[in-house]
Amino acid sequence: MGIGGYLLVALIGIGTVFLALIFLMIIIKILTYQRKGKVEDALVVEETSEQPAVEPVLAPGSAGELKLYDTDPRDAAMCMAIVADELGVPLNELRFISIREVKE
Repeated sequence: MGIGGYLLVALIGIGTVFLALIFLMIIIKILTYQRKGKVEDALVVEETSEQPAVEPVLAPGSAGELKLYDTDPRDAAMCMAIVADELGVPLNELRFISIREVKE
């Protein structure tokens, strides 16, 4: 087999690879187009359905969100435990909104 045969085999191989890539590109475009239509349909359904606002689910005994300002979480937990102990009230019955370290 001469150089012309080798070039023909190389061209057939390269052509096969390019045809496979073009085929994959077409399949991806079709699937993307279909998915885009489904996503738009889902968005329309979401916008039209009127559901009440869902409240966040809190852990049993928790009383909401706590904001810490310049305070280590470990120190905040210690302060909350001390306050609950001094008041004689279980910690899950108290509600702390924020804790801030006072620097002197």
